[in-house]
Amino acid sequence: MKIAISGGTGFVGKHLTQHFLSKGYSVYILTRSKKTSSENNLHYVQWLSESSNPTSALEGVDVVINLAGKTINTRWTEKAKKEIVDSRVESTKAIYTIINSLKKRPSVFINASAIGIYGTSVDQTFTETSTIKGTDFLAKTVEVWEKEANKVNELGVRTVLTRFGIVLGEGGALPKMVLPYKLFAGGPLGSGQQWVSWIHIDDLVHLIHHIIHTPKITGPVNAVAPNPVQMNQFGKTIAKKLQRPHWLPAPSFALKALLGEMSLLLLKGQRVLPEKALTSQYQFIHPSLDNALGDILKSQ
Repeated sequence: MKIAISGGTGFVGKHLTQHFLSKGYSVYILTRSKKTSSENNLHYVQWLSESSNPTSALEGVDVVINLAGKTINTRWTEKAKKEIVDSRVESTKAIYTIINSLKKRPSVFINASAIGIYGTSVDQTFTETSTIKGTDFLAKTVEVWEKEANKVNELGVRTVLTRFGIVLGEGGALPKMVLPYKLFAGGPLGSGQQWVSWIHIDDLVHLIHHIIHTPKITGPVNAVAPNPVQMNQFGKTIAKKLQRPHWLPAPSFALKALLGEMSLLLLKGQRVLPEKALTSQYQFIHPSLDNALGDILKSQ
């Protein structure tokens, strides 16, 4: 199987690449700079530059996965907001152009997305059938992003929008959440009642593998574990695994002053369930937070 990945050098992309290589698949990483690989089944394909011609290298590709986009873990100035949106729209448009120009189109296009599209809520539960969409910056960003990705579906390619929750692993948000506990300064963030819909990196990788090999799955898929928790419980579980106290609160006003609008990522949340994953018989490796954090933090 031949798989193309944009954003393949990031946290999620690296895990996906290693998984697919372990299965004997050929992986083609789309990159802005010229790179070479010493591994037989790993290839780098230059794109998003005037001199690049990725189409020829991607003829015969079976799967295209788009993870590209500027990180949202930065202070949301107006300039940063524009870059966050533009980077996602630009890469998705480029993917559309590539797929449209292929003689034989892939069987599936998987576009990274986010549960932020649902907006934030303390008392609502969201599944893929939820029609409610948020009005904050993240929700609007995801809506624009998914609209662009859905154009690939119009080419007759099965299109799946994997709405990521907080991805737990050695990269991403978790190390920053764990650090205060390592310094004996961990505690509740804001009210502590906000929901955290999370997924272990291993489950995210295996869920994407499952999506590739399950043709009936289309449209949005919530890439989250089946047991979301509230932030206070999340912190207590970290404290338990690291044998550290959970005592020093970080009030909302302090986080807003420090992070600005980006504090939304910590102070607000949504309770999201993986209905499509479960109904398609995906078996979670780490269904509970206790199990997931135990696996990730066991050596720390």
